[in-house]
Amino acid sequence: MGNFLDKPYRPESNSYRFDSFNKKEVLENKKKNHLPAMGWNSWNAFGSGNTEALTREMAECIVNLGLDKLGYKYLVLDDGCYKPERIDGKVANEEVKFPNGFKALSDFIHDKGLKFGMYNDVGTNLCAGAAVGTCGHEDVDAQCYIDWGVDFLKVDNCYYPWDNATFSNAENARFVFAPNIKSVTVKINDEEKEYPATAGYLWGQGASITDEGYATGIGTFDGTGPDCSPLGTLSGELRFDIEAKENVTASIKVSLATDKVVGTGSWLQLGVDDVIFYDDFVDETESPVSWTDSKWIEINLKKGVNTLRIMNHRRQENTLCSYAALLKGLNKACADHDVILSLCEWGKTHPHNWGWKIGDSWRILNDISFRVGADGDPGHGDWESDYTTSVCAQYNKAVIMDEFAGLDKGWNDPDMMMIGMDGLDETMCETHMVMWSMMNSPLMLGLDLRRVKKGDWIYNIIANEELIALNQDSLGIQCKRILCSNIDTDPSTTYVRDNKRVDVLAKPLSDGSVAISFINLDKENASGKVSVSKDLVADFIGEKMVNKSSWINAKSYKVKNLVTKEEYIVEGDTFSAETINPCANVTLKICANV
Repeated sequence: MGNFLDKPYRPESNSYRFDSFNKKEVLENKKKNHLPAMGWNSWNAFGSGNTEALTREMAECIVNLGLDKLGYKYLVLDDGCYKPERIDGKVANEEVKFPNGFKALSDFIHDKGLKFGMYNDVGTNLCAGAAVGTCGHEDVDAQCYIDWGVDFLKVDNCYYPWDNATFSNAENARFVFAPNIKSVTVKINDEEKEYPATAGYLWGQGASITDEGYATGIGTFDGTGPDCSPLGTLSGELRFDIEAKENVTASIKVSLATDKVVGTGSWLQLGVDDVIFYDDFVDETESPVSWTDSKWIEINLKKGVNTLRIMNHRRQENTLCSYAALLKGLNKACADHDVILSLCEWGKTHPHNWGWKIGDSWRILNDISFRVGADGDPGHGDWESDYTTSVCAQYNKAVIMDEFAGLDKGWNDPDMMMIGMDGLDETMCETHMVMWSMMNSPLMLGLDLRRVKKGDWIYNIIANEELIALNQDSLGIQCKRILCSNIDTDPSTTYVRDNKRVDVLAKPLSDGSVAISFINLDKENASGKVSVSKDLVADFIGEKMVNKSSWINAKSYKVKNLVTKEEYIVEGDTFSAETINPCANVTLKICANV
């Protein structure tokens, strides 16, 4: 797929290209129909300080608490478990923290009836610095993971050599943005015609035409933070309509200038309609306004109007190819493996657009907490924040991404849960659990399980079987937001960051019932009644319901509050919640009363 650290892995076929993202074609024998993973990950509890002894204790806790019987099966070692460098070309256990090695730990976990997970990175180094990333070592690492009996791989995105990812060289932006474009010249049958950038048109988002008349910002913008909506076209191109009198081989040269900063790079993709004719570096220029002509690039034009595309979609294509290389390695090591592949590139390349091709879940943002715990320190979580480090920041993105998730795709991952960390009270943690369950997010616990006792409030939240059942429902449909109290636009697609609001979520279930959750994101009471009609529910999720007709035509409904366990009958066509406490929820399972 390419030469290690020379250039990004080349797309092996058009199936890896940006233009294929809407074609729903999986790659490398990616398996479907996995429900969201449930388990425990070491990072929020212990950071890089996790050890073999702590992991064994967590396995004992899961079994002793009965969490395994509720579906919490995966124990995942996060960063900090490897030696700082490869040994004989392979990743190896850090001998002080993991003295018996990973195979022995895997065997111990499997003997408990649990599943074993590990961590790596598509870059050269792990986020904590160890120089053992999978980049260029995918086949070797994959064989190690198969030999160790790994069931789950979380794969991060630090030190990625072909993007300005965390801890990478900022100048690597040259890979993921096109040069600034002043004009293109088209030569057909020795007749040349120049088209200034201003004669073209911008497609998508991010690119712009400057006052000086050149195009810049051609590429895919960074989705790591919460500033932009996850919906819509998240990259930009400069396009020209070129007319040919007949099918003809023509030539293109581009007047361009390069840089190594966000918005201006030196990697050019040039295509006509859906065919790529050039995909590589161009010669660098002295400045981003030092114009030079590319070489002539041969293209094919069809009779009529052709769309000439100046673009750079390598930010997404590079990352897809890198993760695909690891999946390909796993397939080579064991053709019938069933390793869950958790893509952790923080939403940087908008993986909800392509992650389903090779992964089981994809992180949608940067970390949910930067203040992780240590042995004896529970770490800290926030309900809301300006950046990604909070329950609400992650939820606000994920809640409108339902159409990207499903059994035939995979799951949006708003990161590990922070239940049990300092900074979140019982009500916040309860609503956190509801959100992740309704959104079909992976339910990965991130606390020191030695702090949990059967019957305490933390246990009652993470062991709520009926909330877990929402997440693990065999229909595999993420909830849809059907009402948002502070907007007038479509609540299912409008990105909202103001948390002074009530959201209403609806989720169809495999038994024909519907789960509805009223969530107060505000830290003040939501006074008054919030109601939704059954017609509104059906308008948003009717086509996904198992038996819409029976549900919508029922005269009355059996309702169960999945948190308080209260049960009652609703006559008529409206479901309501009244005076919802700060950061609280009312989550109902509603069945037609027949």
